[in-house]
Amino acid sequence: MSPSKKIVLIRGRQVFSHPTTRHDWHVVENGGLLVAGDTILDVGEFQGLREANPGATVIGDGSHVILPGFVNSHHHIGLTTIQLGVPDLPLELWLNARLKQRPVDPYLDTLYSAFEMIGSGVTTVQHLRGGQFGNAQAVNDTADAIIKAYEDVGMRVSLGMGVRDQNRLHQQMDDETFVATLPAEMRERVGRQLQRFPLSLDDFFDVYADMSRRYSGRPLVRTQLAPPNLHWMSDASLARFAEASAKSGDLMHLHLDETQYQKEYARRRGGGSAIDYIAGFDLLSPRLTLGHGVWLNENDVDRIANHNVHICHNCSSNFRLRSGIAPLNYFEKKGVEVAIGIDEAGINDDRDMLQEMRMVLNAHRVPGVEDGVPTAGQVLRMATRCGALTTPFGDRIGHLVPGALADLSMIEWSSVAKPYLDPDTPVLAAVLHRAKPSSVARVIIGGEIVYEEGHFSRIDREAIMERIEEVMSRPRTPLEDEARQTAKEIVRHIRASYGGYVGKEHRPYYTYNSKK
Repeated sequence: MSPSKKIVLIRGRQVFSHPTTRHDWHVVENGGLLVAGDTILDVGEFQGLREANPGATVIGDGSHVILPGFVNSHHHIGLTTIQLGVPDLPLELWLNARLKQRPVDPYLDTLYSAFEMIGSGVTTVQHLRGGQFGNAQAVNDTADAIIKAYEDVGMRVSLGMGVRDQNRLHQQMDDETFVATLPAEMRERVGRQLQRFPLSLDDFFDVYADMSRRYSGRPLVRTQLAPPNLHWMSDASLARFAEASAKSGDLMHLHLDETQYQKEYARRRGGGSAIDYIAGFDLLSPRLTLGHGVWLNENDVDRIANHNVHICHNCSSNFRLRSGIAPLNYFEKKGVEVAIGIDEAGINDDRDMLQEMRMVLNAHRVPGVEDGVPTAGQVLRMATRCGALTTPFGDRIGHLVPGALADLSMIEWSSVAKPYLDPDTPVLAAVLHRAKPSSVARVIIGGEIVYEEGHFSRIDREAIMERIEEVMSRPRTPLEDEARQTAKEIVRHIRASYGGYVGKEHRPYYTYNSKK
């Protein structure tokens, strides 16, 4: 141990250190974490650690529940689409309604959501950029701004990079064919929207390789591949991503089977499921995480389990965009590791991981008296340990054990328990049901207090919020006005094209009610 590393002792009422099963946790009552620099040295009862390390600086007074830092395993933007004037719509329409969004400075945008994530106990985020706008230099500049924002606020990030090489506007139709279906007066304007995607596959992989080299060695930063979705990827693209991951060992995060239309697209493209199709490119492996997975069939889930593929469950997003409800209980039955992502925004139009965990805990409580619905321990594991495994940080985060990074949140117990809480109520259940961001007293990342009592140690949140308001209040440009009109018209055409696209043969995993 380097003598220059500061030794601190973090004190808690309870320390939830690591899962012992898929549903249970090891808990240290009146516990403590001994930390040197950014790494946990020991975990145990506070008094014993204090006596053995009398010179350690103590953080906390024993009134907090200490949890591993949460991992938001699926994230894209800062200012939400509602803030940018785009209503919640079915995904296939919503993606093009977003053409009306005005550009947001990526540094400010990233800080905005980082403030919300950290304030709810998130210490690591999987920031996904599956669709790149602009040329190679523009992509690099945007990525650098995003990384700078996370480093400035002190948050851990895995930046996932991908590229769309087909079906950029209509998810089930190539660009040229779709543009040809539009009225003549729209084609030129829509063509200008397509010009936002000049990056070729070769250019993308050059950019990604350079980016991985440039960010190497930064303690808060990792990179991984983020192939965007089957309908956005040609066979050549699928092959390139599979080859790149196999050669480098880099993880991949692939959106898949988010909606029933995507499920039908896979059937029309390959005659089977999306999993059948990507398996033909050797994409199924422990390096792969599937974002969403709402419409996976039983055979798909078996194959995922057999290949140790992970899933990221984005509960709020699936509700808001009418995508469906992923069969979490079946994933759990089959032993699939499932993480939690807030995606664009949670049910409250923010990035509150405590709320998202509550959504997951409650959304899968199907009717009946049988066991098999989510438990508090399972959901905490999803938000920490399972999330960690979808990032290149792996075993270094998501639990509080010797050798792991000191990433954690300290929840003020009195905010959960007052004015009364029955002593038989399990602590973790109480936290997951009752804790709010206002309950998060401190967030520690890499041994550093980055958030305490509503304030960020590295950056002035109020100054950033004022800057966002100033920048976003400027008058719209003519091109922005044109994009707003184009978005409205293109959504109307796409809506009409989906009539009768999907049959009614689906049989659900869950039954919530009956009409007969």
